[in-house]
Order: sequence, then C-alpha cells, then structure tokens
Amino acid sequence: MALTMHQCAVRLFLRHLRGLQTCLGKTKALYQEKKYDEATLLSYRLFPDMFDFTRQVRQSTNHARQCTELLSGVEAPKFDDNEKSLDELITRVQKTIEYLNSVKAEQIDGTEDKTVTVKIQNRELTFTGADLLLKRSLPNFYFHVTTAYDILRHNGVEIGKNDFMGAA
Repeated sequence: MALTMHQCAVRLFLRHLRGLQTCLGKTKALYQEKKYDEATLLSYRLFPDMFDFTRQVRQSTNHARQCTELLSGVEAPKFDDNEKSLDELITRVQKTIEYLNSVKAEQIDGTEDKTVTVKIQNRELTFTGADLLLKRSLPNFYFHVTTAYDILRHNGVEIGKNDFMGAA
C-alpha cells in the first residue's frame, strides 16, 4: 500500500495539532486553577536565542498551513501573529485544524512532483511537493510542536506523550 500526500501531510498535521490543542487546554485549566500568569509562559524560552512559547505555537500552525496551501492550492487563513493569551493561541490552532479539515484528499494527492516556491525573508526556495513536505515542512512542524510541548512540561503542565501524539 502506497502512502498518499494527504496521509503524510494533512493527517499528520491534524493529529499533532489536535495534540497541541489538548496540551493548550490542559495548560489553560492549570493556569486558571492556580492563578498563574499566562504572560510568563507565553514569553518563556528554553534558551535565550530560541523562539518563545507563543512563537513556537505560531510556527507550528504556519508550517502546517503553508505546506498544505502550497500543495493543494486551497488558500489558508491568514493570522496577524499578535496572540497574547492562551485563548488566542487555542483559537489559532483551532482555525488551522478547521482549514486542514477543509482540504480534501484529491486536492493534495499526486502533488509529489509539483514545483512549489517558498519565500523565506529575502530569498526563494524551490522544492518538489515531496521535498517540501519531507525536507522542510514536517521537520520544522515537529520541531516547533515538540518545543512547545517541552516548554509546557518544563513549566509544570501535566501532559504526557499521549497528549503530544494526539492520542489522549
């Protein structure tokens, strides 16, 4: 059985964004119960030169949306990148999930050899669909989702591997 681009892209993005959504929900509940300051968490970094928690969540959704839009041609929602609360991050993840759910398998399957161009700062990178997914989008997506998870664990949120995997 051959895997399809939809299975390798959209379904994986969805699984782990649902996991991120679960983690964010548990974080919100903890922070409300304990009356913790969200701003401290949102600006938390694992190391000074790394993105903060908010940016990790943003980048997770950005990589999922960008890849899916480039491969499927279905326009992704645009965000202002100004989230300042857990609720706003939860909404961002939810809107990304809704977008991914709107993309049908036939809109993305067969795009392995499609030529796509990604604009990054002052340069453009060209990939085949398969290379975009396997060499850029999935590695970046997993990096940022994992880093967001790690920040939550470091800050005492009781989440586990099943939450991360979207299986809880």
